[in-house]
This record gives sequence, structure tokens and C-alpha cells, in this order.
Amino acid sequence: MTSTTPATPPVVLRGVPVVPGVQYAPVIRVSTLPEIQVPAGDTDEADRPAEAGRFAAAVTAVATRLRDRAAHATGAASEVLAATATLAQDRAWLGAADKRIAAGTPAVRAVTEAVDQFVDLFTQLGGLMAERVTDLRDIRDRVIAELSGLPEPGVPLPEVPSILCAEDLAPADTAGLDPQLVVGLATTLGGPTSHTAIIARQLGIPCVVAISGLGAVAAGAMVLLDGTAGTLTADPDASAAADAMAAAQKDALAARRWTGPGATADGHAVAILANVQDGAAARAARDTPAEGVGLFRTELCFLDRDIEPTVEEQAKIYGEVLDAFAGAKVVVVRTLDAGSDKPLKFAGHPDEANPALGVRGIRIAEGNPGLLDRQLESIGAAAETTGNPPWVMAPMIATAAEAKSFAAKARSHGLTPGVMIEVPAAALLADKILEHVDFLSIGTNDLAQYTMAADRMSADLAALTDPWQPAVLVLVEMAARAGAAVGKPVGVCGEAAADPLLAAVLVGLGVTSLSMAPAAASAVGAKLAQVTLEQCRAAAEAVLGTATAAEAREAALARL
Repeated sequence: MTSTTPATPPVVLRGVPVVPGVQYAPVIRVSTLPEIQVPAGDTDEADRPAEAGRFAAAVTAVATRLRDRAAHATGAASEVLAATATLAQDRAWLGAADKRIAAGTPAVRAVTEAVDQFVDLFTQLGGLMAERVTDLRDIRDRVIAELSGLPEPGVPLPEVPSILCAEDLAPADTAGLDPQLVVGLATTLGGPTSHTAIIARQLGIPCVVAISGLGAVAAGAMVLLDGTAGTLTADPDASAAADAMAAAQKDALAARRWTGPGATADGHAVAILANVQDGAAARAARDTPAEGVGLFRTELCFLDRDIEPTVEEQAKIYGEVLDAFAGAKVVVVRTLDAGSDKPLKFAGHPDEANPALGVRGIRIAEGNPGLLDRQLESIGAAAETTGNPPWVMAPMIATAAEAKSFAAKARSHGLTPGVMIEVPAAALLADKILEHVDFLSIGTNDLAQYTMAADRMSADLAALTDPWQPAVLVLVEMAARAGAAVGKPVGVCGEAAADPLLAAVLVGLGVTSLSMAPAAASAVGAKLAQVTLEQCRAAAEAVLGTATAAEAREAALARL
């Protein structure tokens, strides 16, 4: 008699699910900068000006390439590329490198030392500033490659559809991905609202972050990535992987066939809207089933400017988005959400010990009183020119008094006022805030961060900033209930709205609209079309009775 050794079960790695979907494909990994030998001695004094010139030219080349890529991208990809280009030419780290070069340090070593200095600083500051560590290291490697005559590090172009696995991904890498060739993302670091997660949603590819043990998965290995369950299975059984892919493809087919408008199976209307940041993104969203814009991020026309754009410049930018959704389709414009990790050069930001809890969003208007007025004037001008009056909402509102002040300003320009619910205090006092404004929009990214006291960019804390956290959903329910009591709409424009399962729960909690990356609209709409309002409410009730994000997910799956 012969015996057989049982097959070794496949290794299942767990992380935080970000973008739902299933893919079975080989692994590719980011190409890194090879180790470069730097001469031990100092640069001769006579050669130091030339070394400084080499450094300046390398930085300019890197920043120019990033800006060119931003110009050819749309949506979140364009925003993060433009922000990275700005950081590449930030005077603080450039000054630190220049000082070293002037003292005789070779340019390559000066870049490494200067970036290390600011990596340490940002890491100590924590919060949203720590998000820039990956960006800085990416800029360092690109500048060193330019100085050394080497190709830029980054994502290789795969020959077949592949799943990209990495410790972390720089915005410049993630923003340039081809979703036909990179069909899934898995990272060791990052959180549910990291750049990687946001761009994965925009591309519509499955994504799981904060996966422990991912480094042991070799390039070329076949893996099954499940963006709904938050797992990566190395060398899975081929038959089981095929079954999982078939089920996922069935869901994908249903999504492709869904054309809107948003409603549950029993006809309860739920507006499916798009998050955009410029005219190009809005025109692209118009080609999806999205019924309008639930979040128009206006930061892009401010962040890369040394001086504030004029009213006329702003009105032209806003008008492009309003034009794209003309014809009784809602467009919700968020006023400037800068500060913290998105400083404005012309706003005079002080250094802050804890920027995430500092002067950002609506709070910038306190020190720059004309900034908000001019933006509202621009939005009003765009509305008049296009004939499509938008709703307008303020970010980072924490008190009813702030909501009252903003509402008065917005109405003076003929605009419909609302506010974002990102601060727990605003959710707790939603009924008081609704005495002054006409709608609420819940930003689940920041609401999770502030509710759980956890940096949303921290891989170590990714489980805490999971939007399925019951504490976060309790606050969503409070805001939605306050809106229902007075007949005013309450939407969700955070990344939670892009998760089809969670979207159904949000509808059960009383949310009236869902705004998301345009690529997610079909999957969310198709999911809602398969469930009744009663099922959504039952799932929501079950979720509110759980104690952990994992339990909340399981409870929703059991009822939907």
C-alpha cells in the first residue's frame, strides 16, 4: 500500500480590505534604486558650484516629469502627482541639501542626508505629516537616479495582467498604473485612506493594505487577491481560484450592466454621485452612471500656487465641472480644504505641533478672511455663467456657530449651504448644525481618523481607521437620523461609499446619497439594486450591535 503526503495548504495573509473584487495573477514588485557607491571624500571647493548645479538640474528634471504626468492624469492621480512635484521643490529639504553641498558633501550623499533629516522630523510629528515620508523617499530615489544617470525606480511594465505587491507605493508610482496590466494592489504599509487606496478606487482595481508577511511572497508567484475579504492567498488551489474569479466576474458583469439611477430593489432612491477635482475628471465621470457630483475637491487650483488664484481664474475652473453636469444634476462643491499636509504658500501657515488637529479646512478662513469670500464669489459667478447652481459645503466644521457663519456667507452668494461631518463633535450635534444648513455630507476618512484617534496613514493603525468600525458607523447613524428628522439630505462622500457592501449598510442607516470614485459607481449601484431597503436596514441594525470592524462586516454579509 502506498501513502500520499497531503498537499501543503496555501498560505493566507490578511490585511485591511480597501477596494472589493477578486484577482488571480502573478506577482510583480517595484524596482528599487540599486546601491550607489558615493566617494568617501568631500568635493573640491572649486567643483562645488558645479555640484550644486547638477543637484538643481536633477531636482528640476524630476519635478518637471511629475508635473507632466499630473497634467495627463485626472482626479486623485493628478492631485497626488502635483502635490509630489511641489514637495520635490520644497525649499526646506532643498535648502538642507544645498547647505551640505556648499560644505563639500557630494550631491548624492547630500540628498540622502537631507531627506533623512526630514523623514525623522515628519515621523516625529506624526499625523498627516507622516504621510509625506513615503513621498520624500520616492523623491530622494528619483533625484539620486537622475544624478547617477540611472533609470527612475518604480513599477515595471508587466507583460501579462499582474498583482503589484510592495511594502508601500509612492503616489507617483500608483498614479501611473495601467489597470489593464496591474489588476490588483497589495501593500505591507498604508491604510484605508492612503494614496494607494484612493487611487486604487479611482482605477477600480482590488486592493488590500496593511498585510503582514507580504514581503515573503516572491515576484512571479501566483496569488489570489480578495479585496472584499482582505486576504492574499499565495499559491492557491487553481480550481478554487478559478471558482472565486468566476463569482467575481459575475458581480462585475452585473456592475457593467447597471446604468442607474440609484435605487434599492424595492425602488428606494439613493443618489449615486462622483467625487471629482477638475473639469477633466467631471467629464470622465459623466460617462459613468453617476448622477452628479457629490464632492468637488477645489484644492488643486490652490495648492501649486505662490499667489491666490483670481476670482476669474477660479470661476473658470469651477465652471468646467458645472458644465459637465448641467441639466438639473446636483454638483456639490467643497470649499478649500487645505492646511495640515496640504499647506498654502500664500496663507501664512504657522508651524504646528499637531497639524492634523490644527488650522485646516474652514479654520483657514479665520486667519485669511477674504479667502473664503472670494471662493464663494467665484462659485457664484460660475453658477451664473453655466446656469447650474451648485450646492456648497464647508470642511472641518466642528460647531453650530461655524455652520451658521458659513451658511450666511454662502447664501449671500445665492448658494445652497451644507457642511461636512468629519469631526465627531459635528456628528453629535448634527441636529443643531442642521438648524442653519440645508444638507450634510459625511467624510468618513477623517471621521474615522478623529473618532478612533488613529492616523489614517498608519499601517499599524489601519484596523482602527477601517470605515467598518462600529463607533464610526454609530456617528454616521446619528447624523443621518438628524437629517431625516427635519427632511434634509445626508450623504456620504468619504471612501466608505465606494464599498458596495458598506454602501448598502449606509443606506440602511439613513444615508440619502453616496459619492465615490467614478469607477466604483457601477458596482455600488448594482449592489443596491439587488437588495431591498428592509434588508439594508436589517444589516445596519445588526452592524450597530457589533463591537469590531470584522464583526460588522460579517454581520452585513450574513444579511445581504
